[in-house]
Amino acid sequence: MKITTIAAVGAAAALVSTSGIAAPAKPQPGKDKCYGVSLAGKNDCAAGAGTTCAGTSKKNYAGNAWKYVAKGTCANIKTPSGSGSLTPITR
Repeated sequence: MKITTIAAVGAAAALVSTSGIAAPAKPQPGKDKCYGVSLAGKNDCAAGAGTTCAGTSKKNYAGNAWKYVAKGTCANIKTPSGSGSLTPITR
């Protein structure tokens, strides 16, 4: 194999291997990051150890996972595990 072919194959493999990495949801002006309100796998980011980010929470209403919600509504959101919070919470 030629060096250029090997380099091209390596670059393609690197691109494919990183395309599945979760990233934070894009910033959403007019919305708050609300912790403890997302369902498993539906968080926008910050899901803690063992996760990478958006869509990687392992349990419903995890206190270390946030979801964008309408500004000013977070604390009013009630879940079976408690209310939403603008900061991470222990659950």
